[in-house]
Amino acid sequence: MKLYYQYDEDADILYVSQGKPSAKDISEETSDDVVLRLDQKSKKVKGFTILNFAKRGKHKHVSLSLPIEMELLPSR
Repeated sequence: MKLYYQYDEDADILYVSQGKPSAKDISEETSDDVVLRLDQKSKKVKGFTILNFAKRGKHKHVSLSLPIEMELLPSR
């Protein structure tokens, strides 16, 4: 499955999605300006949104913990 991402510079928001987003997905706000996008049926994380993305980079030491686990595999 492909990983899609988009950065909206005007709004300072980073969108990351595994597969194409669906209007049927459920959004769940977590702490630290992160919104998870969940599959409606399985409740598995399909993507996430990070608010104030560039503002985080203006600090020397930025740490962002996402409430998800992921595994990166080489494409075939």
